[in-house]
Amino acid sequence: MSPFRELGGAALLAFRATASARRAPAPLFLRELWRQLDQLAVRSAPLVVSGMAFFGAVMVSIADVQARRFTGNLVVLGPAYFQLLLREFGPVTAALLAAARYGASSAAEISSMSVTEQLDALRMCAGEPEADLVAPRVLAGVIATPALCVLGIAAAALSAAFTARFAFQVDGWAFLSPRFVGAPDLLSAFVKVVLCGLYIPLSAAWHALGARGGSAAVGQATTRAVVSASLGCLFINLAVALAFRLLEV
Repeated sequence: MSPFRELGGAALLAFRATASARRAPAPLFLRELWRQLDQLAVRSAPLVVSGMAFFGAVMVSIADVQARRFTGNLVVLGPAYFQLLLREFGPVTAALLAAARYGASSAAEISSMSVTEQLDALRMCAGEPEADLVAPRVLAGVIATPALCVLGIAAAALSAAFTARFAFQVDGWAFLSPRFVGAPDLLSAFVKVVLCGLYIPLSAAWHALGARGGSAAVGQATTRAVVSASLGCLFINLAVALAFRLLEV
């Protein structure tokens, strides 16, 4: 499927969800928002934290090989490692892990409602899937994905510090040093996670709303949603990185 069609479909769905969210009953919207925050923030946190912790340890092991080859001292790479983790690897890795878990669960739930005609019943009762299902998920993604990113970066940095200290006998605090971190690094990371948090539920909903058939259609919609969300997060990471580079920020 064309990536431009993916982005265009997600953008159109975002516009429709924003326009219809104002007509959604507040208690229903807030209840669904709270449920989606639980699904994304609470239930995805163990995967993001554990995955990022393993990632941090592996990155230090690779850094030790490079340090022995070029500088001979692993500790000098600590501040640069933390900056790279905060600006580049942390946001995209946390977003990919969130896309794998939440994108799959959200797409499976909505596509199941679609193939069993529950969405048609919702429309017959004067409801709108964009307002009742999509909008709370999008808002939950924008809120929860940055929080997951913070937890993931903290887990990766602490894992790197412990690995450096106990596996390579160097000062682990260097891998928690914000000496090279500036406002542009924080801004770049924030833009990436917010855009990823916006795109993941939109991609899942866009694929799921068009599901027709039986259980096979649910599986296909879920697979496409996860693939699309993951590739979209990688594209967002690249686009934001290039934009900041062109602006020399």
